Amino acid sequence: MKKMINVITIMLLLLTLFGCSQKEPYVVKTYEETDFALTDEYWENDKLVTMVSYYEMSDGTWKTDDYTYQYRLELTGRMGNAAKDSTFVFLSNTEDITFEQAWKASGFSSNMADYFEEEVAKFVALK
Repeated sequence: MKKMINVITIMLLLLTLFGCSQKEPYVVKTYEETDFALTDEYWENDKLVTMVSYYEMSDGTWKTDDYTYQYRLELTGRMGNAAKDSTFVFLSNTEDITFEQAWKASGFSSNMADYFEEEVAKFVALK
């Protein structure tokens, strides 16, 4: 009987230990801010220019140095009379961002109401 109680106690301790040992998310990939000297080359080669360093996390979230986001959105479309499409990359806690909202919130609007609060969405890259 005493052995049985010891085995049950050890099993409960192990279950408690494993149950409480949830791992913190870790960085899977880092997207570094594009060096200013390379921006012209990136534009010419149709590559994303990263404005803010950010990270893909092991739990599927995305992170800047200040906030964590649920989604990474690439929104592509054509602005007005532009000669080619543009792509805006946002880290966001909402999936409901349109291309029009994206180009305005990326710095092309003079109306502050067109910009997102940083905890809601963050503009991180452009192509």
